[in-house]
Amino acid sequence: MKRLKTILLIVLSSCLLMAFSSISRKFRKQVSVVELPTKPLVIIVDTPTIEMKKVVIAKNTHKDFLEAIGFKESGNRYDIVNRYGYMGRYQFGKRTLRGLGFKQSKEEFLNSPAVQEEAMYALLKQNKRSLRKYIIKYEGEIVNGVLVTESGLLAAAHLGGAGSVKKWFRTGKVRKDGNGVKITTYMTKFSGYKLLVP
Repeated sequence: MKRLKTILLIVLSSCLLMAFSSISRKFRKQVSVVELPTKPLVIIVDTPTIEMKKVVIAKNTHKDFLEAIGFKESGNRYDIVNRYGYMGRYQFGKRTLRGLGFKQSKEEFLNSPAVQEEAMYALLKQNKRSLRKYIIKYEGEIVNGVLVTESGLLAAAHLGGAGSVKKWFRTGKVRKDGNGVKITTYMTKFSGYKLLVP
């Protein structure tokens, strides 16, 4: 009888051990499902690309444009007259000034930076009005091998007149000033400025 109890106890212990072992395995499987991965998670995001026809980067301000063109024209000197009679910081001719409504004498004009700045603003406005359709149509495009920007066109018009810029668009003919400087040189040199001209 004692022996039978021992055998029964061994069998019962074995059954309990097997049952616990089975439960333990199931529990471990469940735990392994919720374990965090040991490798870093990689997420790949597909970003769409946007294509643009016209790209114009405004690199400088209106003030920077005036400084740059003033430096090119006269070294930013208000009191200078060149050998052709062009005057001041922006090298205005008498005919251009009269056309803009400025009637100061040569001395008055040379001694008044405020009048010279006002004349330059008036000329930029006039040239923009004259070239508006070309600016709207071609800004950011390459025309005759030159990137077209508003500031570049207005600088070229300052150098050779709005008519010469229009002619360049129509025929590709490049006008030069008295010193042999091409309007296309101004288009490139003064390209990409953000102007405050209505």
